[in-house]
Amino acid sequence: MMNRLFSASLGVLALLLAAQPALAFQAPAANASGVVKAPLRTTGEAYRPAYHFTPPGQWMNDPNGLVYYKGQYHLFYQHYPAGNVWGPMHWGHAVSKDMVHWQDRPIALAPDAHGLIFSGSAVVDWNNASGLGTKANPPLVAIYTYHNEKFKEAGLTYPQSQGIAYSTDAGETWHKYKGNPVLVPPEGKPDFRDPKVMWHPASKSWIMTLAVGDHTEFYRSSDLKSWSFLSAFGKEIGAHGGVWECPDLLPMKVKETGETKWVLIQSLNPGGPNGGSATQYFVGDFDGRDFKLDPKYAAQLSAKGPQWLDWGRDNYAGVTWSDVPKADGRTLMMGWMNNWDYGQVVPTTAWRGAMTLPRELTLHFDGTNYLVKSEPAVEVDRLKGRTYTSVPQTVSEALAVDMPAKSVMQSSIDVQFAKPADGTMAYLELSNDAGDIYKIGYDATANSFFSDRRKSGLVDFSDKFAASVHSAPRNVAADVIDMKVFVDHDSIELFADGGATALTDTLYPRKPYTSLRFVAGGKSVQVLKMQVTELKDAF
Repeated sequence: MMNRLFSASLGVLALLLAAQPALAFQAPAANASGVVKAPLRTTGEAYRPAYHFTPPGQWMNDPNGLVYYKGQYHLFYQHYPAGNVWGPMHWGHAVSKDMVHWQDRPIALAPDAHGLIFSGSAVVDWNNASGLGTKANPPLVAIYTYHNEKFKEAGLTYPQSQGIAYSTDAGETWHKYKGNPVLVPPEGKPDFRDPKVMWHPASKSWIMTLAVGDHTEFYRSSDLKSWSFLSAFGKEIGAHGGVWECPDLLPMKVKETGETKWVLIQSLNPGGPNGGSATQYFVGDFDGRDFKLDPKYAAQLSAKGPQWLDWGRDNYAGVTWSDVPKADGRTLMMGWMNNWDYGQVVPTTAWRGAMTLPRELTLHFDGTNYLVKSEPAVEVDRLKGRTYTSVPQTVSEALAVDMPAKSVMQSSIDVQFAKPADGTMAYLELSNDAGDIYKIGYDATANSFFSDRRKSGLVDFSDKFAASVHSAPRNVAADVIDMKVFVDHDSIELFADGGATALTDTLYPRKPYTSLRFVAGGKSVQVLKMQVTELKDAF
């Protein structure tokens, strides 16, 4: 039945594509070889991060095609090069040797007659199963979603299909497969997108994980060109406040036992824990066909509700790098540091959108609950500069950090303190002489972390930006609370208790923050460590 539906859909699709003109959109000029040049990177604008990746100019959202090949990490991303709001999607491109210092490359993929270029992934086809390269020079293959609004005008309910492109020069130039699209949905699936592809050794096949409205679907291929349906997961499981997007399926070893489990990462918009877009995860097993929840994780989900990779408002659509060398062995991830509730109206002009720090994910199990921890990749340490340390002490009101005012906005803060008594709020406070104040810390009564940007600066560009205090549960019971906070001009990233809780928020102070204090609100707090490190520019 699936093959007949696919064939019928493909036939209608071919007729439509033959009849319609190429999509009209405004785009920058191409060079003599037809390669669309990236905008020149601008510097010095207000809020431009110093060590988080941003587009050279204009609009950016989801990270795409994260792949490692020949000593370089590739970052592709959703990009509109002709405007600073969402528009006809391209794949922008940058490369790095350490995920911190990035070099802009020409735009990799642009819209064509099949549609706009939505999110997807990239893999190294080591054995040239696709036939698009050679075994001596295996191709990089990008798998992405085409989105075509003209299909809706024709009365069809499947405007999205999957296409592939390939590169035989280590990702510098890309060629679209002449047989595109390679996967078309049956009628009635308007959301059919964001393919994440991986090689599955046990079944000796490529597995595609695809977001389909309110669930995830899995497909199999031997050559990356012909795909067959395997199974579906997720209806009425987990969070369903919005459309599911940008999935990722990957094996991870449990740190405490060495057992391999499968983790399904699934973004959705809206429906996040503090509003808008966010990313949840599931822990289970995958046999090459079906993903099934681990029974203990199913009980955890029932008891505690959805589990989130990041509890802040500004980490979405994150996916992991493929083809990380086995000798490295890490699960490395990056997300879009923004939220669809207000992402198109944040107060930046030359550019909009940033990526989170590269993060290492690890899977843990305490005998009852599973937990995916998230910490900055060790490469971020290369940015460290001068460090300022305060003497351990009991703080009854506030401890001001003695450091240059100009360094507050580009720093990492490492604070450890004894768990305070109920009724106490222990937090970091960033402020300036314009009266802007931002707070991030721990609420002892609620046993949770919080981020309060209600008075942080510019907040009135959207009534959804600072409507409430954002909260995140504390996931460990240790007597010492550990908070690592990264500040980079327009963002805050919190990694608490060794990454057991992550919270990411963006900020737009009217003037740079110049003061940093540790505040004990309520009863006194024993500060065991207070260290602030300047971070160098990455661009």
